Amino acid sequence: MAVYTDVTEPDLSAFLAAYDIGALSSYKGIAEGVENSNFLLRTDSGTFILTLYEKRVDPGDLPFFVGLMEHLAARGLSCPLPVATRSGATLGELAGRPAAIFTFLEGMWTRRPSADQCRAVGAAMAGMHTATRDFRMLRSNALSVAAWRPLAEACGEGADRVEPGLASEIARELDHLEGAWPAALPTGVIHADLFPDNVFFLTGELSGLIDFYFACNDILAYDLAIGLCAWCFEQDGAFNVTKGRAMIEGYRTERPLSGSEIDALPILARGAAMRFLLTRLYDWLNVPDDSFVTKKDPREYLKKLRFHRNVTSATDYGLDSQKAIA
Repeated sequence: MAVYTDVTEPDLSAFLAAYDIGALSSYKGIAEGVENSNFLLRTDSGTFILTLYEKRVDPGDLPFFVGLMEHLAARGLSCPLPVATRSGATLGELAGRPAAIFTFLEGMWTRRPSADQCRAVGAAMAGMHTATRDFRMLRSNALSVAAWRPLAEACGEGADRVEPGLASEIARELDHLEGAWPAALPTGVIHADLFPDNVFFLTGELSGLIDFYFACNDILAYDLAIGLCAWCFEQDGAFNVTKGRAMIEGYRTERPLSGSEIDALPILARGAAMRFLLTRLYDWLNVPDDSFVTKKDPREYLKKLRFHRNVTSATDYGLDSQKAIA
């Protein structure tokens, strides 16, 4: 259950009094997500999402997240739109937490992505990258390569309780990633967490993107590498080349990939697997079992990391040619 902070009806009604969205009809917690408390909110004028930002989210980052969603919506990308109060504010406080209300996005996320859905996600990701070229707010990626070794050190030898020898395997991998991480690729705003549960589909079509709370400025192709990790592996751990090809093709319909970006995909994908291995491993070892935070098995991303380690070129992801589209 992803509701960490309870909200009483009187407090919520008082909070809503600042908005022109009608009187409260009902509200209930949403059992999705791991970072914030989310509620499905119904008023006599419509359906909305209420988000309370929990302690793992830096309040100083909230203007970036809210501004990004407003920017994307203004450029036609379907995503939740922050709802402003009568005074124009998009952030407030409820139950002792920063809080915001967003428009409701129709659709459902898919648990078994198809190749066509992977293609649509690739195109939507590139569309976001293109739409944010003129977005002026900045936020560094707090979970990029510089953060991985401190995370690994925080896990310590506890990693070996998950799998024998894992601590030393991570250390060796970090040595390689830190030395090989590309430094001269195109950068911009990336989603950084575009997993299947953050993409909605409706009647077979992609209806929008949600959960921008890891969005940041980083290497654009790193976002694509995260997508390959999140969407293109089957439940048995095998990489689906057809889905990989579809995602890359979809991306390239909206934004060309340079030869350097294509060449860097294997190392970027190794880094993406390491990032999610480490954050899952940290939670696995440090979050109490009775916590509301949903702990995910880090071994899923250990298997993906080992796959990417053996990739020799982007053709292993389904790319037909090493040539970039002009």
